[in-house]
Amino acid sequence: MDSEFPAYLTTKEVADLLRVKERKVYDMVATGEIPHRKITGKLLFPHNELMCWIEGTGVTLPSERPALVTGSHDPLLDWALRESGAGLATLWNGSCDGLEVFAEGRAVLAGLHIPGDADWNIPALEARGLRDAVLIGWAERARGLILTPAVADMVQGFGDLRGRRVILRQEGAGTTALFDRMMAEAGLSQGDILTPTSPAHTESDAAAAVAAGEAEATLGIESMARQFRLVFRPLVQERFDLLIDRRAYFTEPVQRLVAFMRSETMIAKAEALGGYDLDGLGTVRWISA
Repeated sequence: MDSEFPAYLTTKEVADLLRVKERKVYDMVATGEIPHRKITGKLLFPHNELMCWIEGTGVTLPSERPALVTGSHDPLLDWALRESGAGLATLWNGSCDGLEVFAEGRAVLAGLHIPGDADWNIPALEARGLRDAVLIGWAERARGLILTPAVADMVQGFGDLRGRRVILRQEGAGTTALFDRMMAEAGLSQGDILTPTSPAHTESDAAAAVAAGEAEATLGIESMARQFRLVFRPLVQERFDLLIDRRAYFTEPVQRLVAFMRSETMIAKAEALGGYDLDGLGTVRWISA
């Protein structure tokens, strides 16, 4: 039977195999119910894992996750990973794509700040149906408009971005989801602002683009406005959390980071960067079923 199928199946082939509509396959992907890969924006389904899933009780993930931190970029977390000597590699690909990588078992930790109706991150996790994962509080961050001094007097709120050059973040970033929501609330559309061709992929890249004159504004965090000596207009306090695989939590690299989180050095660095509230640091915010 295995020889009848390629190593990776398409959505239509999976639907035919399961005798369901393709829409049902997409629903199972959205909840993390079925093993899949997302490569260059296309969904593919590894046949061997799919057969194990059909014959077993759930998605078969790799027995050991790569020592990788993925998800949204946070300057304090980036610094802490280096300073703690955790030895974890990083892939800053945005909250949503990071969650996807984590759900596929390809990272031990994901940094998230996904806005929800009533809370940050938790609604997105509950919709995915993740297993063996825990969400740990990292910080509340002050997010708002980072502006060049030349336009600061003319931009007091989000609605004043009309006609301005604004550097955006990549698709899948938590900042992008928040930006789109704020645009709608201000009655703005993409045609109302001017945007560079290439988006910024990290908080520091976005602020650096404003400092270099590539844009007049971005939706960024206070610490980056301070670093680049730019004007900051606070708009919201957001939650940044760490999604950690429960088995990987007890490995030496993750434990090094967790221990460093509680250090005076870490607290002092957060104060120096500015815009961080560490009251919820290390608290368990959510545990998977």
